[in-house]
Amino acid sequence: MADDLFLRSLREEPIDRLPVWIMRQAGRYLPEYRAVRAKHSFLEVCRTPELAAEVTLQPVDRLGVDAAILFSDIMVPLLPSVPGLDFAPGPTLPAPVASVEGLRPPSSVEEAGFVYRTIEMLRRSLSVPLIGFAGTPATLATYMVEGGSAKHFTAFRRLLHRDPGAARRLLGWLEELTLRYVTLQIEAGAQAIQLFDSWGGELSPADFERFCAPALRRIVAAIRAKGVPAIYFARGPLRDVGATASGVDWTVDLAAARARGPVQGNLDPAVLFAPPEAVAAAVAAMTAGIARTGLVVNLGHGIWPETPVEGARAFVRAAQSVPVA
Repeated sequence: MADDLFLRSLREEPIDRLPVWIMRQAGRYLPEYRAVRAKHSFLEVCRTPELAAEVTLQPVDRLGVDAAILFSDIMVPLLPSVPGLDFAPGPTLPAPVASVEGLRPPSSVEEAGFVYRTIEMLRRSLSVPLIGFAGTPATLATYMVEGGSAKHFTAFRRLLHRDPGAARRLLGWLEELTLRYVTLQIEAGAQAIQLFDSWGGELSPADFERFCAPALRRIVAAIRAKGVPAIYFARGPLRDVGATASGVDWTVDLAAARARGPVQGNLDPAVLFAPPEAVAAAVAAMTAGIARTGLVVNLGHGIWPETPVEGARAFVRAAQSVPVA
């Protein structure tokens, strides 16, 4: 599958049409996913390879997307180290974690053998590339320090300045965890890795460079050294961490981002609530005037649970119909 459309585009090689997939494409907007979840908890699905593989395949079968992304969650590698971590539906911790004191070594991620088995199972049945993923150290740290979701992650930002030593130790622990986790996925057969930095945009450029960028560059370099493309997705400003491609949200000019290298994005998920012809027009406008090689069409963030399936299908059809020449 080295010559696949999605992988060729990431390498800026000639393609006959644009590849497209959707962040959170295996999820609550699909009735078949809701049917699975009616019988099983979120963590049960993540931890059961047969179920995780089933929901990973659902959008490939329903929408015809050009890549599959492993069904899981960025917090899954923390399960062995943070007892009581749960999802309701977002991540919730029994108590905030702002220190590495008491945390199990990052090697405990290897207990997540269910992820390895799920990827092996998927590679036997998929006809499109499989994307593995991980949260960045900073994004994982925000959830840990806050004890779950928060509006602006002020506790994490306070920690960076109140006790930078403790923050660096936590981020270093998470860097090792992330390296082990992405390596596990690559060894199992993942053909690309996406790093999600959903909350990196909350930091100033100086704080991002001071606390986050060095670890990110090492993680990206380790992924690419294994011959696997690394996609770095961040909300907000475009950050250069040496990734194969940058994933950007709808607040970033796609043409300007593409001028800096391969890019993935970036339609506002709200557009998928429009009639199919309006979705097609929005995709055409988004991709107009952009070099086709090195472009992967996607949303600027995860698809919303309330999205009509027809809107998602219209998005995929529109992207696959954009003229390449």
